[in-house]
This record gives sequence, C-alpha cells and structure tokens, in this order.
Amino acid sequence: MTAFRSLKTATFATLTGAALMALVPSAPAEAFSGVYYDHSGRSAIKVNPCGAGLCGRIVWLKNPSHSKACGTAVIGGGKRVGKSYDTGWIYNPENGKKYSVEVTQISASQLKVMGYAGSKMLSKTMVWRRAPSNLKLCSRTRSISIDKGKPELVELNWGDFTQLDENQKKTN
Repeated sequence: MTAFRSLKTATFATLTGAALMALVPSAPAEAFSGVYYDHSGRSAIKVNPCGAGLCGRIVWLKNPSHSKACGTAVIGGGKRVGKSYDTGWIYNPENGKKYSVEVTQISASQLKVMGYAGSKMLSKTMVWRRAPSNLKLCSRTRSISIDKGKPELVELNWGDFTQLDENQKKTN
C-alpha cells in the first residue's frame, strides 16, 4: 500500500511540474535575434535562430587589424529549455577552444551568455548588449586576381565594395 501511495505522490509531482513548466512564458526565438556587442565591447555578434538552436557570427570588430575573424561562428546549436537556449557551444577566438553555452534573454536589449566547461559550476557569465542598428558591419569578400597567369586569392576586408563606373574601369 505504501509503494502505491509513493508512486501516486511521484506521479502527481511530475504532472504538477510539467504543468507549471507549460505556464512559464518563453520568448520566441526571434526575440534573441539581433546584433550584440560582446562583454568586452571589442566585437559584435549577429545572433539568430537556426534549426532548434541559436547561431552567432562575428559581424563587427573594434580593431580592424583583427578583420580575419569577421564571419567566424562563435555560437551554435543548443535547444530551448524554458526561457533559455542550453547545451549549445560557444567558441572563444582568443584561445581557440569551444565550451558549452546557455543563452538567456535578460531584456529586449541584453543577453546573458554563460559559457561552461562540462559543469555550470565551472562557468563564466557575460552580458551582451544590443548594438545600434546603424553599426557598420564588417564584410569578408574574396576575389581572385590573376597576375601573369597565376591565380591569387585576395582578401578584401573592411569596407563597402561598390561596382566601378565605366571611367574607373578604363583607368584600372
């Protein structure tokens, strides 16, 4: 009789917990979308939903000499857990390592990004702030240049590359 009673109590607790989780409002994935300055202010990351998780790429760098990092994926994967995305990964370009990540929206203009190694007890929590909409994003454009029959890959970083008008084409 006691085994039945404890099974009944456990079932009730599980159903109650599931019902309460259903009542927790969760922001749509699009609410996480946007361009955010990282915690250091040295780069901005474009965050958007992809698949069941989030993706994020570097789209702005304070120091133009680091332009090769533009376009680098720094967040990926994960799944929705309540108001957060968890079990994804975050890449640290400074040491070249990937960590687990949990991303939570604090407000319309802030994300809490917690990177952790195995356990959340070993974590680093950062706050990313939404960047202004007029932030000039970096571009990584590649062009093939052929000089004396040898193809050469040329990196064209940092800037807007517009089509040359007819006069510029003749002089180049």
